[in-house]
Parts: sequence; structure tokens; C-alpha cells
Amino acid sequence: MKHPFQTVALIGKYKSQEITGSLLRLGEFLVARGLSVVVDELTAEHLPAHPYRILPLDGMGGTVDLAIVLGGDGTMLNIARTLAPRGIPLVGVNQGRLGFLTDVSLDTMQQTLAAILDGQFVTDERLLLASRVLRDGVEVFQSLAFNEVVVHRGNLSNMIEFEVRIDGDYLYTQRADGLIVASPTGSTAYALSAGGAIIHPGLDVIELVPINPHTLSNRPIVVKSSAQIEILMHRSKTVRTHFDSHTEFYLELHDQLLVTRFPTPATLLHPVGHSYYRTLREKLLWNQTL
Repeated sequence: MKHPFQTVALIGKYKSQEITGSLLRLGEFLVARGLSVVVDELTAEHLPAHPYRILPLDGMGGTVDLAIVLGGDGTMLNIARTLAPRGIPLVGVNQGRLGFLTDVSLDTMQQTLAAILDGQFVTDERLLLASRVLRDGVEVFQSLAFNEVVVHRGNLSNMIEFEVRIDGDYLYTQRADGLIVASPTGSTAYALSAGGAIIHPGLDVIELVPINPHTLSNRPIVVKSSAQIEILMHRSKTVRTHFDSHTEFYLELHDQLLVTRFPTPATLLHPVGHSYYRTLREKLLWNQTL
């Protein structure tokens, strides 16, 4: 990571007109500090007559030192999947609702970012999930996920049936509405709603959480991050697999879904004093008494 930062990318929430004012103020702030500012193609649509260089997201590697993302957690998830493999750290400015990943407030945006640009930040590396789908032994699809990979029955009225192996070792064959393979970051997303444990993002593990399993003894399980998780579809019609709810692919009978840890983590930069436990208290309302 270069420091001090020289070229900063501004990336806004897709199709959101609300971010225009914040983006313009932030761009002016960065230029006043002597930084070079670039924007991606979609963000540029919200900035008429702007002076900034336009680059595609997948073309920022080797040029951009830092990306500032304005939006919510969904925006950060989508951007991180593209920029993390290119080694670009990210800072999230929350213009959404929850804000687990986008923890910089709009109200103190410039003050907080000034400190980060001066080198006062906490580095937080987050595990990404890499997935491949094999059909008759041939790869037909691949994707990355920040939060989770979900196999789900979709609109089917019946449960689906699938086999799970960890590093080739048979774990179980299960009938359920689906299965969530979650990173530690994703443990506070869909996996939490399905009864999974909250996992600190600093842990190198992957969580498997069944969705409405037919056998109640089938419970969530946590495995090492170096494991290869294999999901083999049995006795099912076409079912869906989702990647952070941004990308989907339809699985067919006997398809193999392989999930592993992606070698390059996503790097988030937080203000000094950032506390994951404080975030849990605030976002999950643990600091409220009934």
C-alpha cells in the first residue's frame, strides 16, 4: 500500500442521485489536499461537468492507491469484490442504513478522512470467498463473495437435497431450503438470520449454516479457512446460488459448487479507535435496555 496516498477513487452508490452533493464536496476536499481523483464510469453519471479522470472499476489496479465508497454495505460488498483482488484498500462512508462496513459518518466525513489520509487509520483485512461451479467436470461459472455464498431452493415448493464434503471428507447429505457458506464478515448478515454464530472478522474460518433443515440436528458448523467446501446437488430441479445477493447462477442436478478462501483479502481502513464490538452494540441495538 502506498503512503501517503496519491490517487484516490471516488465511488458512489449505483443509481443514487442522493450522493451527488456528497461526492462533489468530497472531490473538492481531496483536490484541495493535492490528491489526484478518479471516478468509475457509473459514479461519473452523477457528476455532470466534473474534472475527474474516469476509469472502469476493473482498470483501477496499479493506478489507484485508495478507494472511498459512498453508500451502504451493499455498495461496499459489490465494490470490494472487484477492487480487493487488485490490492486497493477501501474506506466506506455510510449513506445507507446499517453501516457494518461503511463506518465513516457523513457528518464528520472530511475530518475523519483527513486523518486517514495522514496515515492515522486501522487496517482491517477481510476474508473473501471464491466459488466455482463444475458441470460434468467442466467449470461453467466462477464468482467472488464478501459476505456469503447461498444455495437456495428459490421458487421451488419442495426442499432441495445436497451433499457436503470438506476437503474431500464426507460431512452429510441434507434436505433443506438451502445452505449458507459465510465468511466472518457475512456472519452478521443472512447467516445470522438463519441461526448462525457471530464470528469476529479477524478469525480465519468459514461458517456453514443450513436454512430450515429437515433434520433438526443439522446445525451450523465452522471450518478452517483453508478448507475446500464441496456442495453436490442431489435429487433437485434447478436451484439458485447467490453471491452476496449481487450475482446468481442456476445449479442443475449433479452440479458441484466448490467454495474456497480467495488468496487476496479485502482491506478496509477504519478511523483510529474503531471497535468491532462497539459496532455490534450499535448496529444490533445491544446497548438498549427493554
